[in-house]
Amino acid sequence: MSARVLVVDDILPNVKLLEAKLSNEYYDVLTATGGEEALKKIEQDSPDIVLLDVMMPGMDGFEVCKRIKGNPAVAHIPVVMVTALTDSEDKVRGLEAGADDFLSKPVNDIALMARVRSLVRLKMTVDEWRARETTATQLGVVESSNVMNEPVENAKVLVIEDQTFEADKIADTMHRDNDSVIPVDSGIKAMEFASQNDFDLIIVSLNLKKEDGLRLCSHLRSNERTRNTPILMMATDADMQRIAHGLEIGAHDYILRPIDRNELLARGRTQVRRKRFQARLRANYEVSLSMALTDSLTGLYNRRYFEVYLQKLIAKNNEAKKKLCVLMFDIDKFKSINDTHGHGVGDEVLKTFAFRLQDSLRSFDLVARLGGEEFVVILPDITDDMAMFVGERLRRSIADKPIRCSIPAGTLPVTTSIGGYIVEAGEHTVKEVLERADKMLYDAKHGGRNCTVFEKFGKLDPEKFKQEPRATIE
Repeated sequence: MSARVLVVDDILPNVKLLEAKLSNEYYDVLTATGGEEALKKIEQDSPDIVLLDVMMPGMDGFEVCKRIKGNPAVAHIPVVMVTALTDSEDKVRGLEAGADDFLSKPVNDIALMARVRSLVRLKMTVDEWRARETTATQLGVVESSNVMNEPVENAKVLVIEDQTFEADKIADTMHRDNDSVIPVDSGIKAMEFASQNDFDLIIVSLNLKKEDGLRLCSHLRSNERTRNTPILMMATDADMQRIAHGLEIGAHDYILRPIDRNELLARGRTQVRRKRFQARLRANYEVSLSMALTDSLTGLYNRRYFEVYLQKLIAKNNEAKKKLCVLMFDIDKFKSINDTHGHGVGDEVLKTFAFRLQDSLRSFDLVARLGGEEFVVILPDITDDMAMFVGERLRRSIADKPIRCSIPAGTLPVTTSIGGYIVEAGEHTVKEVLERADKMLYDAKHGGRNCTVFEKFGKLDPEKFKQEPRATIE
């Protein structure tokens, strides 16, 4: 997994050492030797993670971290503080400043790489939700969120620990924030509670006597109800290999024994805050859809959302040097359906049409209703052959099976005409892309209907696109 890492340290040999280690793992490494320089690079280069030294002249790492987390535009970027300090008070201070982890020098390579990979994966998930929220914010539907503004009190915490004194210590610590703590001593009991309750945090011991704590972490990550719940592992210093494995399979953080109460509370707060931030992003996205971004009849995205999203996708694909495809659809002779059978039947046709399009696409493809009987599909990161195959597959999904509706015959044969335009990397406008796809749709409608026409390839021969093409690397 490639990512951009910013290394911040005022001692050049330390910078070079971390840079070499990260570059060897194929990360793109940026460097800064002071706090002000680091803040500028974060604004300009938007790294995926920051490795931040604490002891620096002028602005120390704690202040840099506070400034990062105080800026809503970059507060979601994970920060790992790297320092020779070993006092738990310093760890807690860093975590309370918003740091996602605190690694001590000399840095353990296993812990470093596991933590970087884990936090990069997390950031990619957050980036996806933030992109959707940004679209909604630009449309004036919701206000943007900041992870540091999320409350941490009154969390619901599940503790899986078979040492009673440790479980009691954890419960007593978490009660400081009025958290509701449920301690269990086995994985079976944990899964039972997790299937019936929504938790803000799950704390798992990797030192359970009768079962594998790592396997339990894996079960929790694969379970639909607990998939998005943060997991905090408890382990000993000798368990670093297992901790790294836990981070790889999706655990979010760890704390070493003997457990310091303040550090436990700080790490717990970090995870609860992050979980609630992601929940808010999802909620904002859902609100935005219900308020302004979807078509009330079909449930698809509307033109307003589609145009903003396409503009962002064109810019992203230009940077990544990739292709995307835009398919425009028009239901053939839809006016006659309304005139003959009424608008109620027409609405039934539109809803089934929308469902069949969605049902035939990948999860990250986008379908929108532009208005009336016109629909559009965006296929990101796709080859020419696959784009044409998908176009024909969507046409067949409509034409091959009549649509059930409220007419005496029970079903109505419906076909669609499709215009396709493949957007190469480069400077494009939404208007230009839509006009070129619309021109192909015009050719399809005047070329006999119930067909697919692409700008570069003309009218497609259905017989050539019945079998899915092999994946190719372009």
